[in-house]
This record gives sequence, structure tokens and C-alpha cells, in this order.
Amino acid sequence: MPKEYQAQQVINGSWGEAWMDGEYLAQVISLKAEITPKKTAIQMVQRLNEGQKMTGLELKGEIKLHKINSYIMKKMSEYFKRGKMMTCTIISNVRDPDALGGERVALYGCLFDKLTLADWEAGKMGEESYSFTFEDWEILQSI
Repeated sequence: MPKEYQAQQVINGSWGEAWMDGEYLAQVISLKAEITPKKTAIQMVQRLNEGQKMTGLELKGEIKLHKINSYIMKKMSEYFKRGKMMTCTIISNVRDPDALGGERVALYGCLFDKLTLADWEAGKMGEESYSFTFEDWEILQSI
């Protein structure tokens, strides 16, 4: 790890972009994917404190979009009406031209937690926000 860095090397999220099943999402505002380890407390002899053992992973994310069309709503609705869960692949890419490179990550087996059919307010620009879980990931490019 470098001891110093230049301010312009910090990645600016304005250069981020996303794809859903190969469809470019020009309206994306933000994308977040997190992996949280599930831990189980382990009692140990001759110790008053417990140890921790990782026993699983929780994979969650959220994507926020400007509301410009009904793409996700229509896609999810078609699956739900047939009694199926919609799974998709989401690709995240952020490549600030002033930074040291870019990061590209694929999220596989994404399942959205809910379908919002209407959400608007007078005088407010429309946004859509979808939380999701995912089953696997791949780091396609790193800095």
C-alpha cells in the first residue's frame, strides 16, 4: 500500500455505470453490493471470551435509478405473474479517467426483494430503488 496518494486518484462515482442482463442502465444513480460474514460464537476452555467462526455469507445489494421508464417494473411483473422469481446478472463498473484504473464486478443470481408499482411525489424527480440479494460474484477488474 502506498504511504501517499494524489487527490485525483480517488475514484469519483460519477464515472460509474451498470448493466442488467446485458442491458445498459444509463439511468443508474448508485449501486452497492456487500458481503457480510455470518459468525457463530465458539465457547473455548480456559477463556472467558468466545471465539468466532465464520459459518456463512450474506450477499446483499441495492441499486438506485432515475425513473425514466418501466423497464425493471415490467420485467419483474412478468415473472411474478407467472409465479416465478426473476434472477439477473448485474455488472458494476467504475472507471474514473483521473484514477489509477477501474473496478468491474459481476453479481450473479440477483433476486430483488420487492416490486414497486408506484412511488411518486409532486415536485420531486422520480427515482427507483431496489434492494436485492445475490448468490455469487466475480471481480472482473481491480485496481
